[in-house]
Amino acid sequence: MNTDTHAAHAGDHHHGDSHANAHGSFSTYMLGFVLSVVLTAIPFWLVMSGALPSKQITALVIMAFAVVQIVVHMIYFLHMNTTSENGWSMMALIFTIVMVVIALSGSLWVMNHLNSNMMPIHQMNGMK
Repeated sequence: MNTDTHAAHAGDHHHGDSHANAHGSFSTYMLGFVLSVVLTAIPFWLVMSGALPSKQITALVIMAFAVVQIVVHMIYFLHMNTTSENGWSMMALIFTIVMVVIALSGSLWVMNHLNSNMMPIHQMNGMK
């Protein structure tokens, strides 16, 4: 009976080790970091070089890279995966999607309307 109890505790010990490994290692953090840098550098290069023909296409490509980068951060740094015991649930996914849509659409709306909502320079000179 004592060996059965020891075997049960040994199984629990190995189960706990899998949770410790789920938090990532140096190599997974470095992979996440490299992916984040690449996913930042490519949109920066696209904007600075003017490689794409229009501003709208550039904005859409940058948004796509932003979504991919959010997924990279969720997987490599927040350690979210498909098992519910490690924190990935449908509600967390839905919340993340809603927040991303709000942030991206709000940012695009503000940038689009920024010029028309600011006071023109010639009116500012008259106020002095």
